[in-house]
Amino acid sequence: MLERKPIFPHVIEINHQAGERLGCNVYVVYDNRDWLLIDIGYEETVDEIVEIIRQLDFPLSHCKTIIATHADVDHIQGLAKVKQLLRTTVTGHRLAAEPLETGDRVKTFAEIAAQNIHLDMPPVKIDQFVDEGDVIRLGSLELEVWHTPGHTDSQLAFRMGNLLFSGDNIYRDGCVGAIDAHHGSNLRAFVESLRRIRASDVEWLLPSHGPVFRKDDALLDRTIARLEGYQHMADFGTCAVDWPLLHEWERELAEGKLPA
Repeated sequence: MLERKPIFPHVIEINHQAGERLGCNVYVVYDNRDWLLIDIGYEETVDEIVEIIRQLDFPLSHCKTIIATHADVDHIQGLAKVKQLLRTTVTGHRLAAEPLETGDRVKTFAEIAAQNIHLDMPPVKIDQFVDEGDVIRLGSLELEVWHTPGHTDSQLAFRMGNLLFSGDNIYRDGCVGAIDAHHGSNLRAFVESLRRIRASDVEWLLPSHGPVFRKDDALLDRTIARLEGYQHMADFGTCAVDWPLLHEWERELAEGKLPA
């Protein structure tokens, strides 16, 4: 058996437990013998993760559900396999249902032909839908569901006391989850989700990638300001709200202004 290395009471993060990076952050939330998973990562690491969980003396039959924070391949490619292994349910947002159930390789980032990325995306059914304001109960624990769209339309976060399992909303260096129109990114919604986290009284952010970190309002302010700027930059294509240069050019055309 392995010695448990919880990062907080009732919370183990698998990469931290293993002492190496296996993929996205996979959280085991537990109360006595009952437990659930938040995300699972790639299919190739499922067996290793399940074996770690078994070695931590969690009964595999006591997994109450596997939560999909959103429908990106690096978080959920292994979902179908682990669901079958643990004989449990999948929980997620209704907007994640179609890409997961159809194995949509484009929206999940499993297929990016321009970068020679061609990954399998095994279809999987969401058994329980959760949305803003719902509560997931595990023994004496309660996870309050936040719908935090922006990175994707289905992005969920989960508050448990002073902790927020914050998904791909923000990382310790101030970076955020990829902004891409193909999987439902929305800059306006992203800013609002970050503002919500900024205004909350949570103390710790448990992201889907990288180290857990104490909520830093100054860091959030800088990130919010950066994404507010992104809304008006051609760099972000159809995710941008507008491109002020075009309005400026229209005025110059109407005035007959020549290059200076």
